[in-house]
Amino acid sequence: MRIEMVCCEDTLLDELAGGRAVTRRMVALTYAFAICSSEHSTIDWSRVNKAIIERWSPHALEWIKREAWKLIEEKRAREQALKIVGVTS
Repeated sequence: MRIEMVCCEDTLLDELAGGRAVTRRMVALTYAFAICSSEHSTIDWSRVNKAIIERWSPHALEWIKREAWKLIEEKRAREQALKIVGVTS
């Protein structure tokens, strides 16, 4: 089974416009979902990245990108491990 987030760009921008409760970690997770979504090619990444920089900093943008890719790679590794032991999702 595959679950996919929709309206990725709007979701990211809404998070970034939110209050103090939104953390870089939360945005990194949403960023990872957006990277993996079928909407990936239609997302205005420069707009999203600019919103991240405006909320935090260029350093925060780099951290969020690294963290998002780390989450993606961890998910892929888990999926690969499950395939090796014969578990399907």
